[in-house]
Amino acid sequence: MTVARYGSWRSPITSTWLVEAVVGLSSPLVSEATVAWTESRPSEGGRQVLVRRTADGQVADVLPEGYSARTLVHEYGGLCTAIAGSAALFSNYSDQRVWRIDLGGAPRPVTPEPTVPLADRYADFCISPDGQWVVAIRERHPGGSPEDVRYVVNDVVAFPADGSAAPHTVAGGRDFFSAPRLSPDARQLAWLAWDHPNMPWDGTELFVADLSPGMEPGPPRLVAGAVDESVTQPRWSPGAVLHFLSDRTGWWNVYADDGDGGRPLCPRDAEFGGPDWVFGQSSYTFLADGRLVVTWSERGQGHIGEVRAGGLREIATPYDAFSGLVAQGDDVVAVAGSPTESPTVVRITLPDGSAEILKRSRERIVDPGYVSVPRPIEFPTGGGLSAHALFYPPVNRDFEGPHDEKPPLVVMSHGGPTAATSSVLNLTLQYFTSRGLAVVDVNYGGSTGYGRAYRQRLCDQWGTVDVDDCANAALWLADQGQVDRRRLAIRGGSAGGYTTLAALTFRDVFAVGASHYGVADAAALARETHKFESRYLDGLIGPWPEAEALYAERSPIHHTDRLNCPLILFQGAEDKVVPPDQAITMADALKAKGLPFALMIFDGEQHGFRKAETITRVIEAELWFYGRVLGFEPADTTEPVPIENEAALESGTDGLEH
Repeated sequence: MTVARYGSWRSPITSTWLVEAVVGLSSPLVSEATVAWTESRPSEGGRQVLVRRTADGQVADVLPEGYSARTLVHEYGGLCTAIAGSAALFSNYSDQRVWRIDLGGAPRPVTPEPTVPLADRYADFCISPDGQWVVAIRERHPGGSPEDVRYVVNDVVAFPADGSAAPHTVAGGRDFFSAPRLSPDARQLAWLAWDHPNMPWDGTELFVADLSPGMEPGPPRLVAGAVDESVTQPRWSPGAVLHFLSDRTGWWNVYADDGDGGRPLCPRDAEFGGPDWVFGQSSYTFLADGRLVVTWSERGQGHIGEVRAGGLREIATPYDAFSGLVAQGDDVVAVAGSPTESPTVVRITLPDGSAEILKRSRERIVDPGYVSVPRPIEFPTGGGLSAHALFYPPVNRDFEGPHDEKPPLVVMSHGGPTAATSSVLNLTLQYFTSRGLAVVDVNYGGSTGYGRAYRQRLCDQWGTVDVDDCANAALWLADQGQVDRRRLAIRGGSAGGYTTLAALTFRDVFAVGASHYGVADAAALARETHKFESRYLDGLIGPWPEAEALYAERSPIHHTDRLNCPLILFQGAEDKVVPPDQAITMADALKAKGLPFALMIFDGEQHGFRKAETITRVIEAELWFYGRVLGFEPADTTEPVPIENEAALESGTDGLEH
């Protein structure tokens, strides 16, 4: 084994591994013996393709070249595909219309062409059992721009699956809708609705209404939910009983509609669902005989099991993270993963839990000798509380660090911020650990997976609680002797980018940072972002514009005088969630102050990078930048990044003193 400085180890996990023969997997669907799913392909510029696997194991693309199944509803999108027999429907990215493709045929649109391009968008499809009708969420932009939030209208619509008539409104008059779900006989429809300033994890309401054969609704009935109760994932059992998740006890648990608010099926201090950032999430399903299969997260660990007589029977599988559950007879299809397995479409046979792999997100198998398996940690943080994270020590079977050196640490602050870290094999993370850097992936206060009270720690405290938790995770690991206190880095994207920028600005803990399309000006985000998030910051910071002074206080862009370490910024040129001008303004401030920094803006990219060439360039540039600041030289040959104020690095002490 070779002794070499941390950060300089040579690793087989190259940047191309992040995109080479890799796809993102989501939204499993079933129809009789067919299984389908959506693949996001970096090698095709991020095109999302519906893929079908038949009973004989044959796998083929449903969508021909030139089509991409991606919706812009809520900007984040989600489920926008459906299959019924040999037909498939999808929302096409380039025009946002719903298209239909029959086996052996060519795609054809089934929703009208809007008068303004991209004005009408569709998501969260539900097809009637006879395949004749589609119920969906529609979002209308009369101005054609997500910034025209005052004029954006969301509703639930129904339309014939053959396109023979235009969509008609089934439910309207609320700010947002999601999860329209037809009963097995198509005589009832359930849906979720909520209004500003709530986000769906704050408070939603579940309604059900009778339907005529022409999909005309009767008066709706409120089943459950309130402004302070988050209801999600309505589902009908084969016996036509409506089920849903509610966090009324402080945890998202499963309920069955009993006409009186719902009865709990398996009460537990565990999360059976997650925040609805995208459409179509599914963490439970019904088998053909009515048995209920659920997934849940407990103390950061994922489980799958069967509900029986008010309790849970856990099913042993090789996986500890599950999403997109859908039943196929007495089997369950899902996207699953583990610390040593990337996300994979699997079919799980019950009751033994054996899994058939239908599609791996990457065919290349990573040698376990280069994989760092996470260790859950709980550490002290502000207010006498504790917070949670996953710690990944550096691992490479060919190298070890010098006995008198501790590894640098990269703190990862996830986006959302109401999201959560996952232990599923992540090659971006392993790219760092296999080169000799430690990583801690922080589930700061506000994250999902630890109950509503933990989520609500971030209420009015964004830019404080999350920053403290990320800083305290790093300091705790340094105090434990796991990492080098002088070489702490922090990185994050979107909301995690905001946490990164705030940590670098308002805390004297980190030596370097990387912001991926991060928020620098919270007020600009409140003023300019799309409808879905246009009131999100009311709960995270305060109502806009009444709390304008607090927004300025929490925004790194207004306090660059307190920023005292190098920073690299990555930004998509077409980002509508966090517009590029925020990164540009931050870079201008860094330049004026004389701090070393780099700004990289990528054409054709939006909020989250999808192109293979972007993804590889970003990870290589980030490691190279860390090396320049923290005093190590990566083994990889990387195209240098232009650094403004680079002379300030040369005049320092190779980044080791802070």
